[in-house]
Amino acid sequence: MIRKKLEDNINRDTIPLLSFFTGGGFLDIGFEQAGFNIVWTNENNPTFVSMYNYGMSSWKGLSAKRVQNVYISNTKSIENVYSPEILEQAFGGKKLGFFGVIGGPPCPDFSIGGKNRGSKGVNGKLSKTYIHRICEIMPSFFVFENVPGLYKTRIHREFLAELEHTLEGCGYCLDLKILNALDLGVPQDRERLIMIGIQKKYVYKCLERIIEVHERGWFPWPRDKKYDNAKKKFNWPEIVAPGEKAVLPEGVPEELTVYSIFNSGNCPSKVQNGIDMFKAYSTKFLVIKEGDTRRKSFKKLHRYRFSPTACYGHNEVHLHPWEKRRLSVREAMRIQGIPDTYVLPRDAPLTAKFTIVSNGVPVPLARQVAEKLYTFFKKGWVV
Repeated sequence: MIRKKLEDNINRDTIPLLSFFTGGGFLDIGFEQAGFNIVWTNENNPTFVSMYNYGMSSWKGLSAKRVQNVYISNTKSIENVYSPEILEQAFGGKKLGFFGVIGGPPCPDFSIGGKNRGSKGVNGKLSKTYIHRICEIMPSFFVFENVPGLYKTRIHREFLAELEHTLEGCGYCLDLKILNALDLGVPQDRERLIMIGIQKKYVYKCLERIIEVHERGWFPWPRDKKYDNAKKKFNWPEIVAPGEKAVLPEGVPEELTVYSIFNSGNCPSKVQNGIDMFKAYSTKFLVIKEGDTRRKSFKKLHRYRFSPTACYGHNEVHLHPWEKRRLSVREAMRIQGIPDTYVLPRDAPLTAKFTIVSNGVPVPLARQVAEKLYTFFKKGWVV
């Protein structure tokens, strides 16, 4: 029996997406790599807008080997842009077919390392606004990305439950999971909470069964058995004492180490943004041991370990494993899985470059989530 198509007017090659809190566009890149098509973007930080326009134009242009100018579609705050304007800009008044919404609202108010203002914080309130926009626009599906603290911290979990209740009331089947980029082959210990919502009718067509309200665990989340539970699975090396040579322990996949990305292909310093870095003034650069990441600041990476979460601010950027300096912007970008063809403007503020990079989702994690979504929907199109 041939399953009925999701929509008569759907394009099987690309699925249109609206992107909120676009930032540098790293979530967008992962979804585009998986076959989706970003048709509308929203970012209201002027510096981020400028860097996105430059970076995405370079990525798309170099990938397609022709000039492509990409611009943020809407620069208003999500609190001041409403569904009629969004849909008109994205689709030009055309009849809506099958489309999605993706976005990661600012997360400091839910971060375990933040001030825990939660839903009452300036940034925390934007998560609720994002959910309201989803319920106004009613996309076929959506992706909500945030820090794991939104789920792990009790008071924040209560707020998340309110959001889930609102979305279920709008007809969405929900599933959510905390994914670690390291477990998906990225040399960075970075957990992200991903919530996926799909309209009931589409879930039924793809799974051929009804999903009960509050049912979870039905979505086929990405998983790589080779890297599953990587932090405990492998015999990671310890701190390297002065005079000792760093050695890759037997069984540790080299691709999960920062050495693999700092030394693969072109040397980072030979790629644009490869020499963008803060100068080393402190004497601490001379004495901190390789692999000593225990302190809050001045974390020095180990060449044969993964990076701690790329979370840079106030000129604090992780230290290079074997050179006495901070990481460059390009090295930070590689830790985030950002393609070398994505470049940031030379004249952009250095702090802003590190901020936009560390604020984003690792591109490979985004791509793997997107691939699972694309495959899930494909079940509704074929025998």
